[in-house]
Amino acid sequence: MPFTELQNNLDERAAQGLLRTRRTLTTQQSPHISVDGKSYLAYCSNDYLGLANHPQLIAALQNGAKQWGVGAGAAHLVCGHFDAHHQLEQQLASFVGKPAALLFSTGYMANLGVVQALVGKGDTVFADKLNHASLNDAMQLSRAEVKRYRHGDVAQLVHLLAKTQSGRKLVITDAVFSMDGDIAHLPELLALCEQHDAWLYVDDAHGFGVLGAQGRGSLVHFGIASERIIYMATLGKAAGVSGAFVAAEQEVIDTLVNHAHSYVYTTATPPALSVALLKSVQMIEQGDDLRAHLLKIIAQLRKGLSDLPWKLMPSDTAIQPLLIGDNKQALSLGEGLRERGIWVAAIRPPTVPQGTARLRITLSAAHSEADVAELIGAMHELAR
Repeated sequence: MPFTELQNNLDERAAQGLLRTRRTLTTQQSPHISVDGKSYLAYCSNDYLGLANHPQLIAALQNGAKQWGVGAGAAHLVCGHFDAHHQLEQQLASFVGKPAALLFSTGYMANLGVVQALVGKGDTVFADKLNHASLNDAMQLSRAEVKRYRHGDVAQLVHLLAKTQSGRKLVITDAVFSMDGDIAHLPELLALCEQHDAWLYVDDAHGFGVLGAQGRGSLVHFGIASERIIYMATLGKAAGVSGAFVAAEQEVIDTLVNHAHSYVYTTATPPALSVALLKSVQMIEQGDDLRAHLLKIIAQLRKGLSDLPWKLMPSDTAIQPLLIGDNKQALSLGEGLRERGIWVAAIRPPTVPQGTARLRITLSAAHSEADVAELIGAMHELAR
């Protein structure tokens, strides 16, 4: 029976410390949650500004549902594109400094749609080896030739670009790498794209709302702008709601409307979500105090964990990975924290390279200094 083969594969993953399972929350998303009936101090959400259950966003979503209902009913290109969607796209484009924007249901769908629509056979994609899985899948779907360069290795990218003489060229990168927390060298990548007549596709899922003046993202963080940049950000992390958007030149957006399958052939997101997100973008813009607090507790955590036998990876962002190495030891440390009422995700291959299993600590502006001190104390107990 094929089920036996499936179970054998699952058993093998479990023996390697790689089996994934789900945990069920019974409270709203926040630093203090209940999972499977037990209370935890959580450090594994991407709700970087603590907006996921903010009263103002809840009220905005309720008002949006009263005005627009709870479903879009159709794809954007049929009769599912509402005025709330249109307003949000305009606001997002303006917020990140681009001429136009397009909403997608998720960041995964955005990445699949953009890469598949812009490159194909005869074209070449250049990608950082630590890019998100959705970008890797998008490259395969596009049928373009794929050339991957070592993480952050601009010199290798120069070599790969120089050897490519024909077709469209698309350099794609995470802005903030989701498992490492480091930031791509976007100014250098843009300079190379200018030199070699390539597009630069930036996935800013973990930078939007957090980095740059007023939380406008990684492009503003570096002070760069170019018609060559195609910018994607998600709306379920720092923005606290759901979805994603792509911002670019009008010609790019029009091309996506016509050729991005993950946009054309799917039902639009509920317009009520766009009402909530209009409020979220306003709160991000006015959220300097939240970002300042986030930076403060990042510094607190890095100082407090600096003398552990396991080292924090280099990161100035809300993603603070503690490198463990061994899969089972990472799982054991994660379990030790859970026994102390603290939930931190243990990340193992294939999400990260072999031998680099880690505890992925993610901080939120909703965490207090006392919360961070509790985590620091628990980690020192486990080290002893």
